[in-house]
Amino acid sequence: MARGAVAVWQMAPAIRQPQVNLARLETAAQEARAHGATILVTPELALTGYDIGVLDPASTDPALVGEVADIARRQGIALVAGLTIRESAQAGPWNVSVIVDRLGQVRALYRKVHLFGDIDRSRFLAGAACSPAADLDGIVVATLICYDIEFPEPARIAALAGAHLLAVPTANMVPWTFINEHIIPVRAFENQLYVAYANHVGSEGDTAYLGRSVIAAPDGTTARAGAESEEIVVMPIDTDELDLRRRVATYLADRRPDLYQALAKE
Repeated sequence: MARGAVAVWQMAPAIRQPQVNLARLETAAQEARAHGATILVTPELALTGYDIGVLDPASTDPALVGEVADIARRQGIALVAGLTIRESAQAGPWNVSVIVDRLGQVRALYRKVHLFGDIDRSRFLAGAACSPAADLDGIVVATLICYDIEFPEPARIAALAGAHLLAVPTANMVPWTFINEHIIPVRAFENQLYVAYANHVGSEGDTAYLGRSVIAAPDGTTARAGAESEEIVVMPIDTDELDLRRRVATYLADRRPDLYQALAKE
């Protein structure tokens, strides 16, 4: 069916400087493509920084989505980018992940559903829908943001929607290493898809980031970044091989949704 490769860009954003970070994204996109990647995933709020307090109008401008799309078009690589946008002066901003194809077309814009503690709830509105799936040259991609992946249900919904890849911009921090080390490979294995988890490094305010970005394959194998440095990690994706694995590891086919009704109750 389709072959490609996904990259995660582990980085420390220039705080509240979206134009600086856009320029850095363009360089990272060029580097990822040179290493064979067809899709590049950034961390959460990669254009501004995450733990930086109140977000100013320049940092939440919806036009930033178009600037990300322009980079994808110029560099010929699909992007899944974490940023924040304010769509109304009367409402708070959204924490979003945007999926853009290599031609620069915005294919999906996902608003973070599960807000993490006061750091999220004090600044962002909560999304009200799971991620749509977007076909990027035969690789079907859905996206979640950080805390979302720590709930099994959204990842399973993405798998049932046909996703081959779940792209997760994140800002995971000390002491939650367990997520990078264990939850991400488990999500990939139990749903038989690839999970690309792109994290920050360094620190902002009182928040120390873990680094350790990871891409997990459906067989549980991983490609990992270190804990401290900015870097790009790449993993090939082969949807034919994924289809074969799904015929062997039949978690999706063997579900019993008639027994799971309690999951939908408050």
